[in-house]
This record gives sequence, C-alpha cells and structure tokens, in this order.
Amino acid sequence: MFRHVPPHRRRAAARPSLAVLPAALLLATAAQATSPTKLDTVQVTASRVERPLDESLASVTVLERTDIEASQAPDLIDLLGRQAGIDVARTGGHGSGSALFMRGGNSTHTLVLVDGIRVNSTGQGVFDFAHLPLEQIERIEIVRGPRASVWGSDALAGVIQIFTRDPSAASARAWAGSYGRVGASAGAGFAGERGGFGVTAGYDHADGFSATNPLAWGHDPDDDGYRNANLSLRGRTTVGGHTLAATAIATRGTVQIDQGVTRARNSSGGVTLAGRLGGDWRHELVLGHAREDLDTLAAFSHAFRSRRTSVDWLHDVATGTGTSLRFGLNWQREDGVSSNAFDGVIFDGDRDSTGVFVAWGGRVGAHVFDLGARRDHSSQYGDADTGHAGWGWDLSDTLQWRLSWGEGFRAPNFNELYYPDTGYGYGGDPDLRPERSRTWEAGLDWRPAPAHRLGLSAYRSRVHDLIAFAAPGTNNAINIDRAELDGVELEYRWSDGGWSAGGNLAWLSAEDAATGQRLLRRADRKAHADIGHVWDSGLSLGVDVDHVSDRPDYGAHLDAFTLVHLRLGWELAPRWRLEARVENLGDRDYAWVHGYNTPGRSVLLSLSWDAAR
Repeated sequence: MFRHVPPHRRRAAARPSLAVLPAALLLATAAQATSPTKLDTVQVTASRVERPLDESLASVTVLERTDIEASQAPDLIDLLGRQAGIDVARTGGHGSGSALFMRGGNSTHTLVLVDGIRVNSTGQGVFDFAHLPLEQIERIEIVRGPRASVWGSDALAGVIQIFTRDPSAASARAWAGSYGRVGASAGAGFAGERGGFGVTAGYDHADGFSATNPLAWGHDPDDDGYRNANLSLRGRTTVGGHTLAATAIATRGTVQIDQGVTRARNSSGGVTLAGRLGGDWRHELVLGHAREDLDTLAAFSHAFRSRRTSVDWLHDVATGTGTSLRFGLNWQREDGVSSNAFDGVIFDGDRDSTGVFVAWGGRVGAHVFDLGARRDHSSQYGDADTGHAGWGWDLSDTLQWRLSWGEGFRAPNFNELYYPDTGYGYGGDPDLRPERSRTWEAGLDWRPAPAHRLGLSAYRSRVHDLIAFAAPGTNNAINIDRAELDGVELEYRWSDGGWSAGGNLAWLSAEDAATGQRLLRRADRKAHADIGHVWDSGLSLGVDVDHVSDRPDYGAHLDAFTLVHLRLGWELAPRWRLEARVENLGDRDYAWVHGYNTPGRSVLLSLSWDAAR
C-alpha cells in the first residue's frame, strides 16, 4: 500500500500533474489541505475520487512515471508481474498474448481501465497488456480486492487503472536489444493555466524467437516476430468553472504465430467535464468508447470485433469534517462479433447495462471508514446487488490497522456464452450463470520512518459459479460451484540516500472447493526483490530477483523458477541518460505456459532525453 520514487529520479511530480491526468484527479478537496494525513501519494481507483492511500482501506500499489523508468522493465506485463498478488502468463516473447491473474482469480476477474475507460474485451473479457507500451504510460494504480460496488461488473479480484503519458515536457527514447528488438518513442506538448495539449508516438519491432516448442500442438520452429505502432493524444481546457479534458490512445500490433499472423488493433478514448456544482459538491461526466479488432490470418482467418460505449456521471459531496458522500450513474453498451472464413459469422451479440451506486466515508480522528452499495441491471441477466464496508484505525502516527469486506459479480463474456465447440473443445454455453464473490481482508500498514514502509494483507475470497473451461471430455465452459481463494501478501520498501531496496512476498491457495484441485497457472508462492544504488556521478546499478513456484497447467505441471536481472544507468549529460538491462542473467530455462518458450539471457540498451530531467 505504498509507492517508492528512487532519490535520483525525483521530479516535481510528487503529486500527479493536473495538466494531464483525468478529471478524477482534478477533484482535489479543500479538506485535504488541512488533513493530518500525510499526502505523499494519492489514488483515485479504489474509491473513484482522489484520496490519500491510507484512506483507501484497500491494498493499493501506485507506480509513478519515475518508478516505471527506474524499473527498466522491458514491457508492461513484466512490470505488472513483479507486483504483489499478481501472476502473469505469456505465450512466447515480446508482444505475444498475455494473461494476468490477481489474487488467484481468473484473468477475467480484473477490471482494466485506461484513463478511466473500460478496455476489457467483450469477447474474451480480458485486456491484452502486451500491446500497450510502457512509453505511453504515466501512472499505474493497482487495487487488489473486489471493487464491484463502485465499478460494477468484472472487478471481482481487483482493478488496474492506467493513465497515459504526460507529454507536457518533451522527451524521446530509442532502444535496441537481443532478438532483433529496436524501437523509438517521442512525446511533446504544452501546459498552461487554462489548458494544455500533448501527443506521444512510438514504434517497436522484434524479430523474436520461436514462440512454441515441440510440446505444443502445431509447433513450427521458425522465429515469431512482433511489430507495434502506437499514438496517444490528450488535451485540457477550462470552460467557465469546469475543466474539459479529452484523451485517446491507439495501438496496432502484429504478432507472428505458428503458421500465421495475428493483428490486434486497440483504441480507447474519452471526454470528461469536471467541476463544482456548488461549494462542496463536485462532479464529473465521462463519455467513453473502447474497441478491439483482432484478426488471426491463418487457416480459416478468425476475426473478432469488440465495442464498448459508456457514460459515467460521478458526484462527490462533502458532508462534514473529513467525510464525503459519493454517488454516481453508469450506462454502457457492449457489442461483440466473431467470424471466420469457413463459417462466416459465428455470433453477433450485444447487451446494455445500467448501474447506480452510493458510498459514504472519510476520516474522523484516528478512524477511517467507507460504506457503499450498488445495483446493476443487465438487459441479459437482470439485477445484481453488491456492497462494501471498510474500517481503518490509526494505532499510532506510523501504524494503521484496516479491515474490509466486499462483494463482486461478473456477467459471462460473449466467447464464454456463444463460441461454438468445433470439435476441439473450449466452446461456450449460453446457459452460464454470472459469477459472484465475497471477500474479507485484514491489513496492517507500518511507516516507522520516511525511509521505511511495510504493508501486510491477508484475504479470504469465495467465488460462486466460477466460470472455467473444464467440462469433462470437452473442456467447454461450465460453472464451478465454488472456488476458494486465500492468501497473504507482504510488501516492503526502503530508501536512504543513494540506496533503495524492497520487494514483496505472496502466499496463495486457489482451488476448486469441490475437488480440491488447484486453479491453473497460479503460483502458491511468489516473490520479488530488488536493490539498487545511485552514485553522485549519475551512475546507477541495480539487481532484481523474481521467484515463482510450481503451477498446474492444462495437461502439465510447470516447474518453479528463479530469475536474476541486472540494470545499469548513466547520466551522460543534463537531460540525457543511457541504460542497459540484462534479463535472465543466469540463462535459466522456465515456462509461463506449457509448450511455449521464454527468452534466455537477453540485453536491452536505451538512450533517452527528457526536458524535465
């Protein structure tokens, strides 16, 4: 429940830039200016309005742009995989298909937002992080635990919100590395009292390696490469006493697969109007749209089209010293079409949903509380009610205890409902029931000094009617009566002078309650550790270590592995920085998915220029 900015990378961005973040971050309150809470980090995702971390009453990780740069992570899925409570899986090298499992939940149990807009596909129900470059990202907020009572469907295990890049200060970066990887990115813009505008564009290419090995069906030993072109725009202006902001991002990825190519075109954007309706009454109105076009040019050329249009109207009213009432309305329309060259249109589905929620909470002395409830109505599934309750107690100036309870639900996506069994299994079932969950969590957050931060969380989650592709004999979609997800997470961060270190540990039990079988591709033990030092000369050196325990997979068992990575940096001159990262320093063999290869020892070099550095 903390974030860390390495000392050598601290800029004026200790608080989010009001020129570039969505309007949710513009809703700063006058009460915060006098709150006794330390406001070194704020978040908006847990409660949908800006709050200090210690008032979120949830396990929250915030990664600023400085943290992303300091990590020197090769891509987004790698960076997310280092965080507490998150397991990842990918089918090959850079740009290949990826999946994320938060706290043992399915990959469909994490709601993903880009600048406040839902981007989960209406077909597969997930967001493919492989196609969103780190160069396009300003900030990431990770909330672990159910948030359905404020966000609605899909947020059973948690929410990941990504804010696109702040281009108000010009920057550029070029890189090259192993497996024929080369790329470049640049951004520029301006920001003033009455508005701002910025654009960021990039390109990435990799020759790659063979994504599969002989254990995979249809293995072809050729190299599987990747190309990605991306562009984002954002602007802001004042309209009377309101702020009008707009964001848009588009990525175009081409992934070579055995015997074919997959082309993924993703885009999302929104327009937000935010301001005050009265002295203590603030609101934001958000119009959003997200789309995915996925084409696999092999055999019968499969294609899928996902469209989601949404309207959100959020209100925040101060109700007393340190407390506020939040309420809001949501409407969204989902459309999904799947087809192939042999059958034509396989399914063409659509549905509407509406939601209304209310929540009340804040700080009263040494206590923090949050209560909320929501009702959603789906044109396909009828009504769903969810709620949450949380309480935090400052046992001292440095120690906080928190306890929370929350519910979640998720309607089946179109693939789970309608995709046909073509003789190979993994077909849908139109009679599937929505998934529902209940979760308890207790946590302890300790900050004995500015240089030390420690967080401990324990949770117990029960998911009813869990959807899994596990029908006997076919592996078609079915509802599992109940899944039991229990875990403990420990996070620590320390920094002093030029030194910084930290990491996280996670213990997880995720299984089918009826059979006792472990859920696939979830590790019951996972750890990340890092240590680094920055010298006065601008030279930096760091080491990252990742450990993942053994995991079950379809028809196989994946062995445990430990990876060591090395990162170096050098401030060549003012605003210029040269970096090098060595991945998998020990050249270890390991697997995320049965039958799919992973990179061996590899190097990535980069040269960057930043006007704000």
